[in-house]
Amino acid sequence: MSNAFIDFSAMDCSVVAVVSDVVHDGEPVVGYGFNSNGRYSAGEILRRRVIPRLLAADPDQLLTADGRAVDPVRAWDVMTRNEKPGGHGERSVAVGVVDMALYDLAAKLAGLPLYRWLSQQYDLGEPDRDVFVYAAGGYYAPGKGLTQLQDEMRRFLDQGYDVVKMKIGGADLAEDLKRVEAVLDVLGGDGSRLAVDANGRFDLDTALDYGRALAPYELRWYEEPGDPLDFALHATLAERYPGPLATGENLFSRMDARNLLRYAGMRSDRDILQFDPVLGYGLVEYLRIQEIMRQQGWSSRRCIPHGGHQFALHIAAALHLGGNESYPGEFQPTGGFADNAVIEHSRIRLSDTPGIGFEDKAMLYNVFRALHD
Repeated sequence: MSNAFIDFSAMDCSVVAVVSDVVHDGEPVVGYGFNSNGRYSAGEILRRRVIPRLLAADPDQLLTADGRAVDPVRAWDVMTRNEKPGGHGERSVAVGVVDMALYDLAAKLAGLPLYRWLSQQYDLGEPDRDVFVYAAGGYYAPGKGLTQLQDEMRRFLDQGYDVVKMKIGGADLAEDLKRVEAVLDVLGGDGSRLAVDANGRFDLDTALDYGRALAPYELRWYEEPGDPLDFALHATLAERYPGPLATGENLFSRMDARNLLRYAGMRSDRDILQFDPVLGYGLVEYLRIQEIMRQQGWSSRRCIPHGGHQFALHIAAALHLGGNESYPGEFQPTGGFADNAVIEHSRIRLSDTPGIGFEDKAMLYNVFRALHD
């Protein structure tokens, strides 16, 4: 399958197990992490830089004040030591993978699901009881015509999703409009239930052409029209496209996020910020991005992270975000939520399983267990 920019035939992924020396029920407590889809494995950076720094650190550099757990914030400082600012490349992915595992471990050691641990640790107030989720799909694939696209969207609806997302930009405008209208037919013509994603494909003229054609549908949002660092393109489109725009999944630091809010014409009353809390140096950096947003007058509810996995789901509930992406079909076994998760009207309740809850996602848990069994 492919989006407007890449195919996924060679895409791989990093998985990490952080095995602690704390034993419960005869087994060590283990934290697990992996990188979100859309970026390749960062294995060499993990093995050569990030993990050796952690293993070489004095315990006093890593542990919480009571010495009972690894502090993800202190560990983050160790993992990023001797790294220059800017030019983030794939190192932000490597740090984010371990960051996920350390948060999973910290919550497990406290005997709490991560969203409740985060709420207590960072004094965030009562977490959301449920979270808005939408089903992302609608990729291009050989032999996938309008009928197959509609069938895919019907499957999402059958799984409990009211809002779906599809790809655009992998065909010409006329063909993409046929695809959009085919999906809208499945959704009863309600554009607020459909988002479209160009994956950064367009130059300014093409982005504007699509914007003019899409505006009458009043879609949920129009995502990543151009290169994620082309803030001028985005600002021009924001002046002319009245509906919500969404971007940010390919910006990997708080400085990138700040520049997006400063220069890309983002509108805090309608646009969606999709920073990925794994690809962008982990939750430690994501919390700093949230502070920058507050300083610039943005609500956390304007954030709907990219990634489509359980870690971001816990973060959405604890930080009172606007929702979370979901991949019910693609990117298995990492995509999607627990095997017993129930989605009703595009909302999901979180479980009380300690940590992130990977143990409730059997195929992914088997992959993790193979790292240390």
